[in-house]
Amino acid sequence: MRRILWFRRDLRVEDNPLLSQEGNVLPIFIFDTDILEKLSANDRRVSFIFNALIRLKENLKIRGLDLALFYGKPTEVFQWFLAQESHYDICASGDYDPYARERDREVSHILPFTYLHDTYIFKPDEVLKNDGSPYLVFTPYYNRAKAVFRPEHMAESMAVPQSLIPFDYKDIHRIKGDTHTKVPLSLTSIGFFEQSLSPHQLLLPEDKLKQFASKLGTYPHDRDFMALNATSRLSTDLRFGTISIRAVIRWLVEQKKLGVDTEPFFRQLIFREFYAMLLAQFPRLVDQNFRYPFRGVDNNDYFEAFCTACTGVPIVDAGIRELLGTGEMHNRVRMICASFFTKNLLLPWQWGERFFAEHLMDYDAASNILSWQWSAGTGVDPQPYFRIFNPYTQSAKFDKEGLYIKKYLPDSGCEYPKPIVDHKQSSKRALEYFKNTFST
Repeated sequence: MRRILWFRRDLRVEDNPLLSQEGNVLPIFIFDTDILEKLSANDRRVSFIFNALIRLKENLKIRGLDLALFYGKPTEVFQWFLAQESHYDICASGDYDPYARERDREVSHILPFTYLHDTYIFKPDEVLKNDGSPYLVFTPYYNRAKAVFRPEHMAESMAVPQSLIPFDYKDIHRIKGDTHTKVPLSLTSIGFFEQSLSPHQLLLPEDKLKQFASKLGTYPHDRDFMALNATSRLSTDLRFGTISIRAVIRWLVEQKKLGVDTEPFFRQLIFREFYAMLLAQFPRLVDQNFRYPFRGVDNNDYFEAFCTACTGVPIVDAGIRELLGTGEMHNRVRMICASFFTKNLLLPWQWGERFFAEHLMDYDAASNILSWQWSAGTGVDPQPYFRIFNPYTQSAKFDKEGLYIKKYLPDSGCEYPKPIVDHKQSSKRALEYFKNTFST
């Protein structure tokens, strides 16, 4: 059997189902132009992915394999393979957001396609109610997930002997229509510039876990304090699969044996599963509300102020500075910013979601979209529009000494601008707006 092993959100050799497929194999990665053409040439994520691919190539070579890199539309890449008059099957790990599912459907019409489960603990249809319908509330989903969970859900995929199909693994293969060209293996060959990543972003995920071990016990309390380095910071690695979700679960089991309370962190991992399930079950949520006819109020001046960290609200501006400067944002700050965006500024949540999508290193469609709908009060969460975060009390509670704000907003002194909206007045305006909108 000649198999194309299509690496996507699984950029690793450890615990990878692709490497458990026997036969003659051609491992590939595709720089998808449908995605890349929407990105800035300075996008940090592309540098992160490129570094991970180079590491993946090296690790595959140790196993007697290699990785061929392509640049183009996936359908055109596989049409090119089909034209080579050499029969291939495709193996790839499941990816369940609407774009990925449509892409894979189109590819499956070109060559035989086999899904392997890898990206999440559960499949999208695995944790459902007894009547087969999806959960809309997290806590019942969480309880069901724990009941469904079995040792098999964290079982390691073991590599088997595979024979490498001869191919040019040295260059990047550019495919456009029927045209095939080769370019050197570099970021500039695909139109991007290398970005400097932080030492932590360059750290191997296994080393991040080791660092997190000393923080896991205090994680339930400390994780909301944005000045503390109290979280795993594994979200980007889980997004691109430089570590297996099963490996993280197995690590938690070992920590639990040592007497550490692992439940709070496990609960956060299940939130990731919950959102992935919801987007798979309701693909329209990509840009549509689940409930309530909230559309927001277009205001380009407010949007520009938010995106340039000029709102005059220190915790919001600090969060945007962190995002623009590092590609990261503390989760508590994400919630504060999203609430301010959708409630105090009354801007459409889709605008904020797209802005985060442009800059977040760990951008995951399901988590980002569902989180923004949660903040806007238009998603599956039964709590409606009246949930409004107060950015000032949030700062006082979770950044009491102002360390986070001072780090990313050192200029928040006497020259700092006044808030573009008053919190009390804008909150009242939002409540009135939602009441009028939802009652019609």
